[in-house]
Amino acid sequence: MEIKVKLNNLRTSPRKVRQVIDLVRGKKVPEAQSILLFTTNKSARSVLKLLNSAVASAKHDFQLDELNLFISKITVDEGPKLKRWHPMSRGRAYPIIKRSSHIALVLSEITPKIKKEVKVDNIEKTEEKKPKTKIRKPRPKTKNKK
Repeated sequence: MEIKVKLNNLRTSPRKVRQVIDLVRGKKVPEAQSILLFTTNKSARSVLKLLNSAVASAKHDFQLDELNLFISKITVDEGPKLKRWHPMSRGRAYPIIKRSSHIALVLSEITPKIKKEVKVDNIEKTEEKKPKTKIRKPRPKTKNKK
């Protein structure tokens, strides 16, 4: 089971957020929470809020245990830039670019729950279905005419 959460338009540059993200990538949830709690970077608070939101969603929606979750994927992308100008001498203008970030977080289970088998009229049925895969036949090779 995967839980996906996003934080859009965080007013911190992606480079600064990636420093925090690299600390918790692949860690278990309690360990990541303790790392983020004691990190002094400003963006660590926002990442911690996002992680706590994902954990609450996993508990409420899917009845998953917090200790059984880990951060399987976490990425930071560049958001929209605010372009401002700072006046300089002789009528010049110095550009100021205020960057923002988009954070995407995916939580996964370390050990997935055991699937329950249901007996209906002495016939066993499992709850999950197998995905259908198509087998493609190889195409015959053709020779190029010159």
